[in-house]
Amino acid sequence: MAYGGFREFLTVLERAGELKRITVPVDPELEITEITDRVVKAGGPALLFENPKGHSVPIAINTLATRKRISMAFGVGDIDEIACEIEKLVKLPGNMPPGLMGKAALLPGLARIGRHTAPRRISGGAPCQEVVRLGADASLDDLPILKCWPLDGGRFITLPLVFTKEARTGKRNVGMYRMQVYDKQTAGMHWQRHKVGSRHHAEYEAQGRDIPVAVALGGDPVLTYAATAPLPDEIDEMVFAGFIRKKPVDLVKCKTVDIEVPAEAEFIIEGVVPANERRREGPFGDHTGFYTLEDDYPVMKVTAITHRRNPVYPTTIVGRPPMEDAWLGKATERLFLPLVRLFVPEVVDYNLPPEACFHNLCIVSIKKRYPGHAQKVMHALWGLGQMMFSKVIIVVDEWVDVQNLSEVLWLATNNIDPERDITFVKGPIDVLDHASRAMGFGSKMGIDATKKLPEEGFTRPWPPVIEMSPEVKRRVDTLWHELGL
Repeated sequence: MAYGGFREFLTVLERAGELKRITVPVDPELEITEITDRVVKAGGPALLFENPKGHSVPIAINTLATRKRISMAFGVGDIDEIACEIEKLVKLPGNMPPGLMGKAALLPGLARIGRHTAPRRISGGAPCQEVVRLGADASLDDLPILKCWPLDGGRFITLPLVFTKEARTGKRNVGMYRMQVYDKQTAGMHWQRHKVGSRHHAEYEAQGRDIPVAVALGGDPVLTYAATAPLPDEIDEMVFAGFIRKKPVDLVKCKTVDIEVPAEAEFIIEGVVPANERRREGPFGDHTGFYTLEDDYPVMKVTAITHRRNPVYPTTIVGRPPMEDAWLGKATERLFLPLVRLFVPEVVDYNLPPEACFHNLCIVSIKKRYPGHAQKVMHALWGLGQMMFSKVIIVVDEWVDVQNLSEVLWLATNNIDPERDITFVKGPIDVLDHASRAMGFGSKMGIDATKKLPEEGFTRPWPPVIEMSPEVKRRVDTLWHELGL
């Protein structure tokens, strides 16, 4: 199912009993965060604050904060349906050339997964441009932007779809980078060094040029997810969104910059990020549950703001998990499992727990076949795109339910000899990791919690797991209703 915009999605949520309207005036500074934090941790509904203090634009938040709502956003009964589609697309044919290069040959095919739903450019009448404010008339103060946490450096746009183009090829990228509001026409652009937006900016900066930027807020919720997805460079985020929604994304050219943006968005913020200009950004209460401290980042200068008539401002909060972003992360975990298996086929399943902020822990089950197999998988995952940020990887046997943290802790603590089974390596670390020895660089740990083989230094018998026989289980299943337990 494709939504004709963010408000259509809100209507569907409301009809399903998944949205609560808040008519009481609530302050976008701190109060909305405290309310939302309590609701998200209780598994509560999406919230529509109709009367934010000081603003006439309603605020929608917590819209993707459950498995049910993220599945509704994708227009499916469950997100695993999309994962199954991707798995079929990347299934290796029998005549595939062996080795990594043979698998890499599939990537051009992956880039065409949305060939029939590639974005369409429309020439005018876009809903996102029903109201146009240019130059000095364009003010970020008109948006009910939240200040989320007490020590935050200011108000932050937390759910932006940031559109940029590569300097040489004009290839589009859409990422999600928080934006601190400095004044009505200036905002920080939190381009971390590993992100594509940062690379595009560096290319322009090397030529002494300002990079044009457009920021979309709202639209079909699939677009929001696509901006967060760790896609290969070969796959356009808007093509990927079209594949998920089974319909092309309509794009319209901006008014002041040469960038195309989603026609159904609620707001579009246009501008440029100047070369060689930095400004202090932060602190920011981040998804790690800690504040990311101040640092210097590029600055966006606003040239225009366009929006729908009677728009809704979509936003989110991050902080101590679980938060709404847990389900954006879980959607990525499920949808990208087939791609992980493409390059590491022995993987059965993996879990990136929200409690560990996703990048801090990866639990992976494998079909173990030889000594050192767990270590091979660890290094393969560390070399696979954004999996390089995994600070701890725990490898377990194929029968272990990696989604059951109780089972994983039982196995991981029972199956390891720490000196023998823990591997340490150095490499890139998420820049939000406050404990690493340097920003973006530190150590990582792999834990082999699989059953050990004699060649791995274990010569005693490996004890069997305590399990009841299937026959007794079946008999008790038959008796169960008579027991009254």
